[in-house]
Amino acid sequence: MSVLTDTDERHLRRAIALAEAARATGDGPFGSLLVSADGQVLAEEVNTERTDDDITAHPELKLARWAARRLDPDEAGRATMYTSCQPCGMCATAIDHSGLGRVVYALGAEQLAALRPVAAATPVAYAGPALLDEARAPVERA
Repeated sequence: MSVLTDTDERHLRRAIALAEAARATGDGPFGSLLVSADGQVLAEEVNTERTDDDITAHPELKLARWAARRLDPDEAGRATMYTSCQPCGMCATAIDHSGLGRVVYALGAEQLAALRPVAAATPVAYAGPALLDEARAPVERA
C-alpha cells in the first residue's frame, strides 16, 4: 500500500461519511467520491441498491459512468476515486473502462467479508465458448 497524504485521508473520511448516509437510508453502507487532480470534488455517490431496486447501484459504478460521460481521457487519468470499500469486480471493471487513474479505498474486500459474511450464493453454470466463427465475426469487423 502506498503512503496516504492528509488530503487522501480527508477524502477517505468523506467516503466513509457517505457510507454512513447510505446505511441510514437502508442501503448498503458504501460511499464514494471523485476528485480532480487539483483537489476539487467532482461528484459524490452512495449505494442505492435497495432504494433504487437496482443490484448495480454501487457508488463506484455510478461514478465510473459519470467520469466516462463527463471527463476527457486526460482529466479522468488524473482523477482519484475515494471509496469506503474496495470496489467489487463489477465496479473495478467499470473503473478500468472509465480511464480513472487512481482509486483509494478504506476497507479491503477481506476486511469487508470478515465484517459482513455473505450467505453462499448458488453457483451460476456457464457454458462456452461456442459458435466461435459466428461470434467472432462482429468483433473482427469492429
